[in-house]
Amino acid sequence: MHPSATKPTAAARADPTWDPCRWLPTSADELAARGWDYVDVIIISGDAYVDHPAFGTAVIGRLLEREGLRVAIVPQPNWRDDLRDFKKLGTPRLFFGVTAGCMDSMVNRYTAAKRLRSEDAYTPGGEHGFRPDYAVTVYTQILKKLHPDVPVMIGGIEASLRRVTHYDYWSDTIKPSVLVESGADLLVYGMGEQPLSEAIRLLKRGVPFSSLKTIAQTAVQLAPGAPPPKNANWEDHILYSHDECLADRALYAKNFKQIEVESNRVKARRLLQLVGDRLLVINPPYATMSEQQIDSSFDLPYTRLPHPRYRKRGPIPAYEMIKHSINMHRGCFGGCSFCTISAHQGKFVASRSKESILREVESIKQMPDFRGTITDIGGPSANMYKMKGIDQSICDACIRPSCIWPQVCRNLDTDHSPLLDIYKSVRDTPGVKHAFVTSGIRYDLFLHEHAKPHAKESHEKYVEELVAHHVSGRLKVAPEHTSDEVLRVMRKPSFKYFYRFKEKFDAAKEKFGKAQFQIIPYFISSHPGSKPQDMADVAVKTKDLGFKLEQVQDFTPTPMTVATEIYATGVHPYSQQPVCVAKTPEEKQEQRSFFFWYKPEMRGALRSTLHRLGMDQTAAKLLGGESAKFEMIGGSDPGFRRDERAGPRAAPRAAKPWFGGRTRR
Repeated sequence: MHPSATKPTAAARADPTWDPCRWLPTSADELAARGWDYVDVIIISGDAYVDHPAFGTAVIGRLLEREGLRVAIVPQPNWRDDLRDFKKLGTPRLFFGVTAGCMDSMVNRYTAAKRLRSEDAYTPGGEHGFRPDYAVTVYTQILKKLHPDVPVMIGGIEASLRRVTHYDYWSDTIKPSVLVESGADLLVYGMGEQPLSEAIRLLKRGVPFSSLKTIAQTAVQLAPGAPPPKNANWEDHILYSHDECLADRALYAKNFKQIEVESNRVKARRLLQLVGDRLLVINPPYATMSEQQIDSSFDLPYTRLPHPRYRKRGPIPAYEMIKHSINMHRGCFGGCSFCTISAHQGKFVASRSKESILREVESIKQMPDFRGTITDIGGPSANMYKMKGIDQSICDACIRPSCIWPQVCRNLDTDHSPLLDIYKSVRDTPGVKHAFVTSGIRYDLFLHEHAKPHAKESHEKYVEELVAHHVSGRLKVAPEHTSDEVLRVMRKPSFKYFYRFKEKFDAAKEKFGKAQFQIIPYFISSHPGSKPQDMADVAVKTKDLGFKLEQVQDFTPTPMTVATEIYATGVHPYSQQPVCVAKTPEEKQEQRSFFFWYKPEMRGALRSTLHRLGMDQTAAKLLGGESAKFEMIGGSDPGFRRDERAGPRAAPRAAKPWFGGRTRR
């Protein structure tokens, strides 16, 4: 029997946690316990069911429940047996919803080296084998075979970032929209509360599902020869066809530029792409959620717990990491080349109200295992809370992919005062002993030169408040690289800002007697534009600063990022200029080895590489002046273990939740 079908024991049923009315049903028994003889919507998810706002399946399920619908969830169905999991709850009255889960299924399962990760962070016990590769496509094809007359709506990170022709790293191919391969009827991209609410409103009015073609932030395929539906409010932009992209990757790169530009606009155009003889229509996104809208999503009646069906299968790693944490906002205006957050959550930040955040603190306090520590008060970037343009009309006309690169926009209000107010309110809440910030912070937001006086005052206070009250001992920041040339490709600030931040952090440590506190910097190897000489620069500069790097990863190409398009085409999609890319396992391992210059088994390979590059002086500085003849023994250490950790932060930079909830890079 597939473990997802395990029924609770009598002892488990005696526990009030098991009350089926507290959970969205996952089995026929739970439907019967509610007295339901039909279901309106069934959600098929690649993740285990955790009823928490960080898990998109729960967010959407609770949202549909609030709309008065009967909603059930089939978490991690077995796709390799007689498919009983896809039939056990019957046929939904309205539609099936399908998501791969909080991560793209390929990113979730494989490392940058295309090896299996050590665990699946969204499965009890971290076990592998409970979701298929390309899960959205597999699940949808099964549903279309078993229930051909029932519409299928797909969403979540996998569907969202594969909504148009895209490069798939794991097959090394250019794939069409996931709508094409899966056969789904409607795709919701990004954070889906708004488009889903509109879809439900129309369905309640009697509009057929097949007519849902003009909802913002959705995509559909049209029948051969059918014209795009008329909408007087939208302008159209025609992308190069899928066949043209297959024939010429330069055209594919040009497509991406237009897709990203439209994703970052306040008033975007509708995108049209011919795929074979059918037209793909991607409607423009909704406006950024208002404070009231995002509050309403986080204030839904979650139990904040994994479903009791998993109690004998071990903890769910992703849940254990975030169960006592708080996400204050969505979206990110950083625009980093390797990051999918803006492509999924949006460039503009949607922030929760202080009242909603404090209500969540009270909910966490009621959890039986809470011992007084809020593990994170953060977000995609921890210190973007409440930040937006000073003059909205300037933002309305802007198409920059980033508000802080190549420099912080003069129209961006970087005042940290609202954030400091939240910090103080949370740490002053009775019952809260510690309130840490463990999401990564953007230090360029409080180190730039042209901030307004009121913002500068908050900048000076921010680092001190952080060190005095909100660092658990290790503070995450992500310089990503030290070479300014590589950082330009990454759309990250110059490494000089890291030096300035470290000075401020060290000064605050001394002031508050926190000598044991550490900065934990994150770096990427093999990013497009990075050469072995650049990785040598990382090794030397971080050694000079006293770091032995731990939090590192190889670049993993994921759909819908600038860096992925460079990897796939060899040119920058904006300039069409060539960019060097490390592609072979040997090239990637050579770059990665520079992170671990301090390991004896790596020294011989590094010295050999540096000698080949004519960098003997760098070798002496990094490795010392010992004779190479002793260190060449053992070569490049083919047994060196790559970083295969899984989980919300160690996995590549992919936005995680489906339609809502917590996202880390």
